[in-house]
Amino acid sequence: MSDYETAYAQWKADPQAYWAEQAEAIDWIKPAEKIFDSEAGVYGRWFTGAECNTCANAVDRHVEAGNGDRVAIIYDSPITGQKSKITYSELLNQINAMAAVLSDHGVSKGDRVVLYMPMIPQTAVAMLACARLGAIHSVVFGGFAAKELTTRIDDAKPKMVIAASCGLEPSRIVEYKPLLDKAIEMAALPPEKCIIFQRPQAEASMVEGRDVDWMDAVSAAEGRTVEPTPVAATDPLYVLYTSGTTGQPKGVVRDNGGHMVALEWTMKNFYGIDPGDVLFTASDFGWVVGHSYIVYGPLLRGATSIIFEGKPVGTPDPGVFWRIVEEYGVKAIFTAPTAFRAIRQQDPEGAFIDKYDLSSFETLFLAGERADPETIKWAERQLKVPVIDHWWQTETGWVMCGNPAGLGLLPVKYGSPTKPMPGYDIQILDDEGAPVTEPDTLGNVVVKLPLPPGALPTLWNADQRFRDAYLTEYPGYYKTADAGKIDEDGYLFIMSRTDDIINVAGHRLSTGAMEEVLAEHPDVAEAAVIGIADPMKGQVPLGFVVLSNGVDRPESELEREVVAMVRDRIGAVAAFRQLVCVKRLPKTRSGKILRATMQKIADREEAPVPATIDDPAILDEVSAVLDRRGLLTRPLDEGNQG
Repeated sequence: MSDYETAYAQWKADPQAYWAEQAEAIDWIKPAEKIFDSEAGVYGRWFTGAECNTCANAVDRHVEAGNGDRVAIIYDSPITGQKSKITYSELLNQINAMAAVLSDHGVSKGDRVVLYMPMIPQTAVAMLACARLGAIHSVVFGGFAAKELTTRIDDAKPKMVIAASCGLEPSRIVEYKPLLDKAIEMAALPPEKCIIFQRPQAEASMVEGRDVDWMDAVSAAEGRTVEPTPVAATDPLYVLYTSGTTGQPKGVVRDNGGHMVALEWTMKNFYGIDPGDVLFTASDFGWVVGHSYIVYGPLLRGATSIIFEGKPVGTPDPGVFWRIVEEYGVKAIFTAPTAFRAIRQQDPEGAFIDKYDLSSFETLFLAGERADPETIKWAERQLKVPVIDHWWQTETGWVMCGNPAGLGLLPVKYGSPTKPMPGYDIQILDDEGAPVTEPDTLGNVVVKLPLPPGALPTLWNADQRFRDAYLTEYPGYYKTADAGKIDEDGYLFIMSRTDDIINVAGHRLSTGAMEEVLAEHPDVAEAAVIGIADPMKGQVPLGFVVLSNGVDRPESELEREVVAMVRDRIGAVAAFRQLVCVKRLPKTRSGKILRATMQKIADREEAPVPATIDDPAILDEVSAVLDRRGLLTRPLDEGNQG
């Protein structure tokens, strides 16, 4: 029997009492004056008046409780062959030294620090050192191009950037330093200092007077102690940039107090992880999953977290996840469905699974993109453990809807991430904002305000943009920008995005940002980018361009040029590889491009002709061009985009 219904009912009956009780799992320097202050912030703030320190809760308190010898972090890099284990005591020493270096260079409470780092333990150390000082970190995914890094530097205005010389892919070395130098050159307000962690695979050239060598500085600071800085529970812990529909990134703010309460709750009640358990989250520090469930969640719980620098296949084979489970006694894996589509493609019969002892392994969690039922069923058959799809967003920081292993599993419905978690009153509204009363009726997925602890209180320095993007369209609700339905049993089904964010292998990317790049090509008059179904990545972008008058050149040549432009401006992570030339784009009479209709055509879904279309014949033209190029894809099974 699951305790889910009891927990959800307790929360719903008295949300403030419920979260006050959960907050007892956190060490507070000063308790909250109000559990929830509805008058503070944009829609209210949690734990106002409280003081705390996230680093102290994640590391110091475990050492002080006598658990300093417990392993906090396991680093495993199948690309380099490096492996290491860091205990909580050793981690505390490394954080103290790094905090001392940051402090010596003028970083203090409220300052921003941008991290441009790969999957190595030093990234977690830098994040926690910032948290120790009350500085606000902003991690930028290492695969992003210089222009993307510049926009984040310009928005966050960091005092410092911390970067590694390079990141590693299975077949290549990605040098970060030239990209960082270019980004700083373009930045309106460049950082005063950069700390560079030199990796042996690519040594970076240093800028005299600006760049500081990580190893030299940290070695000199070894043995020093920096006391955790008390911060308000409502002070920002980090800013994480997510794709904006205008090409301008949105800085999602995460506070200190509510974030700790929410993550501690999820580790116990959702993921079923206890102190000392080993959690393997195969994600990246640059995404919210890396923040919540590689660094902060496991460490707050006193668990062991694995930092994995590799891929699910090719480093060296599709058995690497199972090797890690056996070698480290992993209890649960959390990754994106893309990883399992790749493993399934290369090992359809599960031959590699049979080579390893998976007796410690209890649960597989999937999130970050649409988990198609066939992939879930394959994983269930091969692994013989529960496979839990769950749905949440960068903005929320933790699971909105899922099947809680810690509280006890509910019956599975394929295609649904199951039910809302305590804190989330999820509803379906029609386009006029009225509640949908009939079950299984598609509409706009919203969350009744206030959002729970740990969810974003606002966007960085952009309260009005936060209101406009999330709160204004449906007053009293948070707009998820997802479309979906709730069935008669209260199970949520997420069907599609309602804006131009597409999900490529778990990476949320803006097609609007890609369109801006396409439109810069001198031969392009108009451009549109849509996400089309892809059996491996979930979605991939497909570009449409209308050429300028008089331009007559091979489509393949233009495609190569545009693909290179997107790779340079946005990064390889965009997975932009396909472009088609059309005579014209389908539009409404008011001039709005009908991207959703184009996507339905590409995915061979039923595409009713919109009433507002200017010329219906254009849809046949689009279909014919896609067919000629062999790009009419087959849709994935109907299901969840968790």
